[in-house]
Amino acid sequence: MVTQNTTTKDIGFTHEDFAALLDKYDYHFSPGDIVPGTVFSMEPRGALIDIGAKTAAYIPIQEMSINRVDDPDEVLQANETREFFILTDENEDGQLTLSIRRIEYMRAWERVRQLQAEDATVRSNVFATNRGGALVRIEGLRGFIPGSHISTREAKEDLVGEELPLKFLEVDEERNRLVLSHRRALVERKMNGLEVGQVVIGSVRGIKPYGAFIDIGGVSGLLHISEISHDHIDTPHSVFGVNDELKVMIIDLDAERGRISLSTKQLEPEAGDMLKNRDLVFEKAEEMAEKYRQKLLAEAEGKAAPTEEVLEDVPSASETDEPQEEVVATAQEEEVAATATAATATEE
Repeated sequence: MVTQNTTTKDIGFTHEDFAALLDKYDYHFSPGDIVPGTVFSMEPRGALIDIGAKTAAYIPIQEMSINRVDDPDEVLQANETREFFILTDENEDGQLTLSIRRIEYMRAWERVRQLQAEDATVRSNVFATNRGGALVRIEGLRGFIPGSHISTREAKEDLVGEELPLKFLEVDEERNRLVLSHRRALVERKMNGLEVGQVVIGSVRGIKPYGAFIDIGGVSGLLHISEISHDHIDTPHSVFGVNDELKVMIIDLDAERGRISLSTKQLEPEAGDMLKNRDLVFEKAEEMAEKYRQKLLAEAEGKAAPTEEVLEDVPSASETDEPQEEVVATAQEEEVAATATAATATEE
């Protein structure tokens, strides 16, 4: 009988060596990383997630969605694999805190920036109102509609639950500001059927020292005091009353700012007729509007490029002492200044 002696070899691999090996091949995670993870345990107010770290990571219920969550089962299921945002460093137990809400938040801002760049119209339900305006949610983000950009006859409080078409005014992730306009969305939609020189029927919605706001089918246009009559007017209150029905002509459409500029002055057969004989102005409105359109057409044709024969007599930019770029810049500055003045008057 052969006796075999079994000798235990010392492999020279201690617990310290094993720990060092784990550290060497362990993943290193930092706040801000987006990593895949698998749900392996649902908790009453959160869930444990395997992301390959030494200790299971934890996602609290308030970090599960950009929207309110009452139960973790509304968002996550056992063994589900998805992306998670690392919210904090490891705590004293070596556990990381995760978030889904932060991923949704970042992607929501990316989406609304894209929608703003496309000048898209979005629709959302009003979920609350305050003294300044109304609150809505766009892609899960809370947005604000200033009272001056709500175009409706309803009281603000009655808008809760109502779906409104909206355009973006401001998208600023750093300041967490998402501002929208109901008025601009309506004006843009209305503008699709409007054109400069068109006569429309409206009613006086409000009167300010600088002019009257006229409701023309659900959107508001400004009849500036300077466009009421060729004769001097001290105040629009001396000419109009709220709810007066008028015929007005559109003289400017600014879709980007959501503004419609109106005139009755251009409809006067004789200077001062709006003050002396308003019925005559409305009777002759279409006739006078046609003359206005012909005038615009003639002005546009007059500004057309000169013929080749005329161009021969025009000195080139190199032959004149006046820099052409400066001339264009000055004209643009004057136009911007004029627009700013009109905008200030409208917003007041």
